[in-house]
Amino acid sequence: MQELAISTQNSALGLTEPAAIHRQLKCGIEMAVLPLPHRPVVTLEFRFLTGYVHEPPEKLGLNRLVEQTITKGTTRRTGRELSDAFDAKGIRWSSWAGREATSFLITCLPEFLDSAMELQAEFLTTPTFPQDALRVTIENSITEISHLSDDPQELSAKLFARQIYGPVLGRHVLGESETISTITQEDIHSHWRGHYGAGRMQVSAAGPIDPVSLENRLNALYSEFGNSVPAGRDRFPFEFQPITSHHAKDLEQEQIGIGFPGASLDDPLHYTQRVVIGLLAGGMSSRLFTEVREKQGLVYWVSAWTEHPRGIGMVFLGASTTPERCEKTFETLLREVDRLGEDVTQDELQRVITGIVARTETRGDITRARCSELADHLFHYGKIIPRDELLARIRAVTLENVRTYLQRFQRNRLSVLTLGPKELRLEHD
Repeated sequence: MQELAISTQNSALGLTEPAAIHRQLKCGIEMAVLPLPHRPVVTLEFRFLTGYVHEPPEKLGLNRLVEQTITKGTTRRTGRELSDAFDAKGIRWSSWAGREATSFLITCLPEFLDSAMELQAEFLTTPTFPQDALRVTIENSITEISHLSDDPQELSAKLFARQIYGPVLGRHVLGESETISTITQEDIHSHWRGHYGAGRMQVSAAGPIDPVSLENRLNALYSEFGNSVPAGRDRFPFEFQPITSHHAKDLEQEQIGIGFPGASLDDPLHYTQRVVIGLLAGGMSSRLFTEVREKQGLVYWVSAWTEHPRGIGMVFLGASTTPERCEKTFETLLREVDRLGEDVTQDELQRVITGIVARTETRGDITRARCSELADHLFHYGKIIPRDELLARIRAVTLENVRTYLQRFQRNRLSVLTLGPKELRLEHD
């Protein structure tokens, strides 16, 4: 067995951390490593370039079923035996399925990394997808889908995604009950064979780890795993359409969603956008919380956020209010965005920038967060951007940048959704 060499050298206080290493491996894997010799644990994220956008339209929910059942048995072990093997070494493992990617993560003590990687490779390359496990997972998924109707916030998010992004990018990770129920064991195997392989893998690692040894180990474990030709970075068609819709439901509260185009992650104004979102919803001193909830008492909850399918940027405003206050809440949300271009102060701007930098630096104390940061860079940029460079761009945002951003991404074309007892009456209706 080829052993994985681990660096255990401690770094002195104040020593600049090593630069991240980015390589395309012989087996087809794209690898990024951030050596952090002083950390007590190692984290690896195995991200596959496949998500629910790659599902056949008649098999929605298929990608998540693969993610949920791939650990339920291998050609060597049952699902229980696999779990026991991870637990015996104290290895934490998790996974998630998303719009354009699916990830599997492991975190462990450095001395158990080789064992963790072998177990990870075992279920990724030799899964059996037992029929009993698939049946239970399908039943659980159908139950989860049915429960969405009892959660107004989740239901409105599902409906809004379809409205914003369309029939492919706007799919829901769970799929639909009528498609989930038709998925067979062969469908699972077929999706795995077609979308899982070294050429569709991005592996990111952070912690006390030697990049050369990691490269050698990955090449050994995955040299015969599917197609080794690196997959392209798919960008799915998207054309924003300003639509207003209402979904009647007998509720005490009214859910409001507003969406409009914003900066994509590769747009220079993305960093200004992060600050704008911080001004709106970056904490209890943010505009939406203080003005809409605390001062005017219009909402039960309110927020602003962004989403970034590859090559796309969308800005969202959301709130839950009473039916009687629906119109006023809608108008106030948009007014608070526009007001940023009129009266935001340098002190307010600096407070938000300081908060973003502090949260980023604090999050950086967690090895798993540094690993996920690398994985996001590989996925969205195809390269690693040093953290100092990212934070410098945040720190450089000015009041003029905020005004430029608001001028470029105006709110004159909106997608609006309401869920509840009352239809929103807009001025132009």
